[in-house]
Amino acid sequence: MAIESILIVDDEEKLAKILERSLRGEGFEARAVFDASAALTALEDAAWDVVLTDLKMPGMDGLDLLARVKARRPETDVVMMTAYASAETAVEAMKRGAYDYLIKPFPVDELTMLLGRIGETRGLRQENARLREEAEERVKLDNIVARSAPMQDVLTQVRKVAKSGATVLLRGESGTGKEVLARAIHHLSARREGPLIRVNCGAIPETLLESELFGHVKGAFTGAVETREGHFKAADGGTIFLDEIAEMPPSLQVKLLRILQEGEYTRVGDSRPRQVDVRVLAATNQNLEEMMTKGTFRQDLYYRLSVVPILIPPLRERPEDIPALIEHFERRFAPKGTPPVLAPEAYDLLLRYPWPGNIRELENAIEHALVMGEGARVEITHLPLALRQWAQGGPPGGATPAISAAQPSAGTLEAMEISAIQEALAKTGGNQTRAARLLGITRRTLGYRMKKYGIASGREDDDELASPLPQDPLSPEND
Repeated sequence: MAIESILIVDDEEKLAKILERSLRGEGFEARAVFDASAALTALEDAAWDVVLTDLKMPGMDGLDLLARVKARRPETDVVMMTAYASAETAVEAMKRGAYDYLIKPFPVDELTMLLGRIGETRGLRQENARLREEAEERVKLDNIVARSAPMQDVLTQVRKVAKSGATVLLRGESGTGKEVLARAIHHLSARREGPLIRVNCGAIPETLLESELFGHVKGAFTGAVETREGHFKAADGGTIFLDEIAEMPPSLQVKLLRILQEGEYTRVGDSRPRQVDVRVLAATNQNLEEMMTKGTFRQDLYYRLSVVPILIPPLRERPEDIPALIEHFERRFAPKGTPPVLAPEAYDLLLRYPWPGNIRELENAIEHALVMGEGARVEITHLPLALRQWAQGGPPGGATPAISAAQPSAGTLEAMEISAIQEALAKTGGNQTRAARLLGITRRTLGYRMKKYGIASGREDDDELASPLPQDPLSPEND
């Protein structure tokens, strides 16, 4: 962001006028005034990008003017000029918010280079502000698709709890949007300017989780070659979101309880407790009450976490949200300028399907359908295999009934499978791994289906097939 306007403040009128002419010659809008009072008046009349002020002036000096400028126009950058340069003066000016300082006398080239740096910094600030606004826009509650009464109740709770600073426990099945709501709570809270750190407690090995959360000192264990701060320290002044909290081992549950109760923790290998100011949001899809009965989840931690519990209903219990979610994901994934058309049969299946994977499964299904339908008209054959199998009487979520090896006839499940496989292979140039991803099945399952129906890919696959694949419910062993 280029600098356009510069206000020069110096009681040496000759110098101020020279700077004014020089900066105007460089293409800037420049104005010289000769005391701090005149500068404040000029700031009331217009917004200036930069104030270039002398440090020593009669009456109000440059440091006092700096404080007034930042109070009235915090977006304005201030550069100090002084012939009495000292480390103390420079440090004090920078502490009070000055961008930089110049020692008189200085060449105009030095000033223009400094103004160029200020322009770059202002551009970065503006871009960061834009990105932050976009991020906040994405998590505003108005942008969360919720037409049903149960989800409207959830959003009402989120609005209230965000302002309170209380610990929140988000509960619901996988894919219901717990992380989206956690982000909304943070961005609606007084901590919105602080960091939001997400930790998936189920994705980090138990042996590493304590170090990841609380940090460690050098030499605390094999491989600890340097002192490292953990996620709680990174979230200081902000929010930490502990996803899959039920996966946290009991030994660490005690340490988390200490943070919630006393706001302190101890790094691995350290003896000195450390203070931290963090709001904790947690989420789980597990039955914590049953885990407490079994002794795998601490009762005292449960009550500390669930100061405000929020239960997010599964998608099957709020079918009113499905049409709006379909439209939302269509807008996200459809090619620009190509609004998709859902065939009535495909749309009806999307409405009737029970969505065991909830919103995440619906999102993936829409993206899959738009890829297979090339972003134009989406037919039922373009939907993921799991949905089409369910429509033929199979259970939801990817399990499949036995399929006859007889030659399929048009309109049968086998015919739709063959069509979907051929289309996926065509779109990926015969790459079976990528085709399997499009279809929502494993590479091994795809290979089995291709062999069963006599479908050839026409090319060898990538080296990525060298790694073993997990067993799949559609694999030959389970067919």
